[in-house]
Amino acid sequence: EVQLVESGGGLVQAGGSLRLSCAASGFRFRDYTIAWFRQAPGKEREGVSCMMGRDGSAYYPVSVKGRFTISSDNARSIVYLQMNNVKPEDSAVYYCAAFPKQDLATVCSGNGKFGTWGQGTQVTVSS
Repeated sequence: EVQLVESGGGLVQAGGSLRLSCAASGFRFRDYTIAWFRQAPGKEREGVSCMMGRDGSAYYPVSVKGRFTISSDNARSIVYLQMNNVKPEDSAVYYCAAFPKQDLATVCSGNGKFGTWGQGTQVTVSS
């Protein structure tokens, strides 16, 4: 069974950094596309970082490019989201998700199929 558990959320000041972690189990990274999504109150869920498990290639939307980095520790089955220079508009619940064998664009656009999701972790950025 695929399981994902996020941690690392919290309160951070604008301009600061935060690292989220996603502990994964029940699947092989190389067979999946791993993604971080976020959803703020009243807004649609947004893909913010996606990574192909087989080669580590990544995609970032313009809103976070240059500030967020997705990475993985395959030996420990952990996926990270490093968030730098955070802004108040980054405040949201952040979710880790895994999609079997789908391309980055499909997953990050929110069109991925058969995804497994974590429970989410709250990130709040104060101005």
